[in-house]
Amino acid sequence: MAVRKLPGVNFFPLGLDDENALAEAFAGCDAVAHCAGINREIAGVTYQRIHVEGTRNVVHAARRAGVGKLALMSFLRARPACGSAYHESKFAAEEIVRSSGLDYTILKAGVIYGAGDHMLDHLSYTFHSFPVFGFVGFHDQGVRPVAVEEIAQILRAVLVDGALPRQTVAVVGPEELTLRTAVRRVARVVGKRPLMFPLPLWFHYLFAWVVEKNMVVPIVSTAQVRMLSEGLLEALPPCAALPPVMQPRIPFSDEQIRRGLPPAKRFALSDLRAVQCLTADGPRQSAG
Repeated sequence: MAVRKLPGVNFFPLGLDDENALAEAFAGCDAVAHCAGINREIAGVTYQRIHVEGTRNVVHAARRAGVGKLALMSFLRARPACGSAYHESKFAAEEIVRSSGLDYTILKAGVIYGAGDHMLDHLSYTFHSFPVFGFVGFHDQGVRPVAVEEIAQILRAVLVDGALPRQTVAVVGPEELTLRTAVRRVARVVGKRPLMFPLPLWFHYLFAWVVEKNMVVPIVSTAQVRMLSEGLLEALPPCAALPPVMQPRIPFSDEQIRRGLPPAKRFALSDLRAVQCLTADGPRQSAG
């Protein structure tokens, strides 16, 4: 990663389970950005473990290290008692941070896009792989995509300049689109014209369940289907908006999409978990 080559950067290869290691990594830091999260559960890596217990460990470690400010990246519609373990665990993480006693800022973001993201990557791969595309549900929801570089600028203002102390704020892009308009815009930039039509929610939940079980990185997760079915325009529970001077201004333009697209490629057998397991097991079996 390019960030590891920047002057003054130290890299600590650790997870969220080890509070002692986190405290050691945070030693001497004035501020911490907690951006870890998952959108599906697999092999013991659960929402409870990452979003809830992991955030609790980060908070405890930050206290021990004398960290002055903690920023948490959350989800725009994270909330309790909504029937989605993803949304509920993200909200639980927010509550841990709000009650931490630390100076904090919680950023409730919607769709974040940019190089290496899930949205542009998988839309691109899908358009290169299949001649059809199914929209989520029959009611077209809205979305306000926000460029990752603007998220980075907001985090810098929070962590370095002390902006938004003890606040929970919504972060959305400047342009309100329907999901279908956003998808068609990406397809146009990719240079593909798949047949597009709506499919019922039950189909998308079933499809997401299947690809979660079988793909290394699924095309879509059940949590993402829930997100898209609700729309991504307003925060739940309602919270403050960013002050005007900090609000994102980069539109979801063709140029901006093109900057974030991966090299053209299709989904392949190597994207299947079973194939990767066979590939990984092969050398060990032959060596034995």
